[in-house]
Amino acid sequence: MAYEREEWHPVTGLGKLVASGEIKSIDQVLESGRPIKEPQIVDAFLPDLEDEVLDIAMMQRMTDSGRRVQFRAVVIVGNRNGYIGFGQGKDVQVGDAIKKAIVKAKMNLIKVRRGCGSWECGCDVTHSLPMQVTGTAGSVKVTLKPAPQGIGLVTGDISKKVLELAGIKDTWTFARGQTRTTINFAKATFNALKETNMIRTRGSQ
Repeated sequence: MAYEREEWHPVTGLGKLVASGEIKSIDQVLESGRPIKEPQIVDAFLPDLEDEVLDIAMMQRMTDSGRRVQFRAVVIVGNRNGYIGFGQGKDVQVGDAIKKAIVKAKMNLIKVRRGCGSWECGCDVTHSLPMQVTGTAGSVKVTLKPAPQGIGLVTGDISKKVLELAGIKDTWTFARGQTRTTINFAKATFNALKETNMIRTRGSQ
């Protein structure tokens, strides 16, 4: 699901550098260390970005004027080639909650360092992970281990969707905690992928 794109008038320093052409790639954006506060920055470099709604939940709370209902959407975005983002959005309308989640996912975009860290494979193809990584969210802890080509994504449906959009084709996944909690399972997987940037290895991408 894609939200409507309007003509972009950048308001942040980073956005103006992108619009002027001084920053020429999404890697330069991410390496700058500056937070992405405009989703159009990501659109400029990754127009083929896909989005996937992982969960929609109805939330209720009592206010002085009565019971108020909102919807919370959990969304991931990715290009199936090394970039992934995770976001949540809340609104009284489902569609608007999804749009907000997509925007936040783009502003939380990360690059996933891929490689082949499996001793059983040892190829030079970036089909898996360069090393074992772990991520947590709430009570959920997810560990991703490099796997040889052909193994596929050995994990649950939610984690598999995150890995697929990130461009990971083979990995073993070990999870602990309340993995039925979609938001935490997805976020823990995302946080594990974020850890791939902590160590640089030869042959990773």
